[in-house]
Amino acid sequence: MWDQGLTEVCPLRGLPEPSTPLGPPTRNPGGDRVSPAPPQDWTRMATMVPSWLPSGAYWIFLISLLLVACLLPPGAQGQEFQMRVELQPPAVLPGESVLVNCSTDCLHAKLISVETYLLWEPVGSGRGWAAFQLNNVTGDTQFFCFGLCDDFQIVRSSNITIYRFPERVELAPLPPWHPLDKPLLLSCLLSGGAPRAHLTVALFKGEEELGRQPAAKGEPTEVTVTVSASRDDHGANFSCRTELDLRSQGLGLFQNSSAPRKLQTFAMPVTPPRLVVPQFSEVETLWPVECTLDGIFPASEAQVQLALGNQSLNPAVVSHGDRLTATATAKAEQKGAHEIVCNMTLGGKTLETRENVTIQSQNPLAITISLGVLAILGLVIIAAALMCVFRVQKQSDTYQVNQTSPRQPKEAAAAE
Repeated sequence: MWDQGLTEVCPLRGLPEPSTPLGPPTRNPGGDRVSPAPPQDWTRMATMVPSWLPSGAYWIFLISLLLVACLLPPGAQGQEFQMRVELQPPAVLPGESVLVNCSTDCLHAKLISVETYLLWEPVGSGRGWAAFQLNNVTGDTQFFCFGLCDDFQIVRSSNITIYRFPERVELAPLPPWHPLDKPLLLSCLLSGGAPRAHLTVALFKGEEELGRQPAAKGEPTEVTVTVSASRDDHGANFSCRTELDLRSQGLGLFQNSSAPRKLQTFAMPVTPPRLVVPQFSEVETLWPVECTLDGIFPASEAQVQLALGNQSLNPAVVSHGDRLTATATAKAEQKGAHEIVCNMTLGGKTLETRENVTIQSQNPLAITISLGVLAILGLVIIAAALMCVFRVQKQSDTYQVNQTSPRQPKEAAAAE
């Protein structure tokens, strides 16, 4: 891929001139004003590997090199040709190497080289081109390709891009329960990742994309999306995904997803549960308890407690749609007023109803009357049974007498 930057004839115009002057300009026989060719010692300097130079000397060398180009007169023959830069690959991971190809269409190009603070080595050259390997690239780096065309310098700058995958992609924890129809803030936390201009963050419900934003600069970066929670969101998995798109750099699309988080939504009515119990009961007598709540979602995941005073009951809980019903039986061992409590809890919210039941002792007179009634009923039943038996026996005796009489039936009937 050819670098698209503009050829630099004087990339650092305005900086101080080099410490070693190049001498005054001269004129050719035609009277045109030209700059002298670089001295021999400068030519040797331009092709040196600057890795041995200290940092200060390196920058003096680089500035001097570029100022030479600034001193060239406009319209010089060398400026008619451009230096081209090709990188392979154009973006690398930290610590990797880059192959650089510096080339020009100038037929008389020579001394093509590269200038950078990185360690480099030549890997090949030919007519109008030279290739170099830049090693151990640790950050975004600018470098220069330069050469001489008819004793005039041509320079081109280019950049090496470092890309990094995000070190952390995490969806912020969701609330244990979120009320229906309330705004839900989804937040994705991002650390690392470069270049940020090619990095985006998207939030998902399952495979449905909810929103996408470019990753801002700074560490860590937070990307948020607000949604309205619905019944369909109950039990859904939410996650965030980063996309590092380096396809324009000749690489690919790199994705990294966070671990999913499950959302639980709920709805609770305003009215408390409906508790049905008898107003009165007796000691040691079982009586029914029923507690019902409508408009609770999801009803099957609610918790129900029934209690008679300090005595917890063991209710049978049934859900149907948005209705929740709990039934149980209760028994009091002491007379007096007793409180029965029903509470239903979901999503950290509790609705409660209390009712009083008056427990009475069993009435001895009522027991005596009941026993007397039972005794009388027993005697009546026995008497009726005896009368029935006596009547059946009498009819049986009459039938036997009629069977033993020698008279004809009519005579026997008349005799009777």
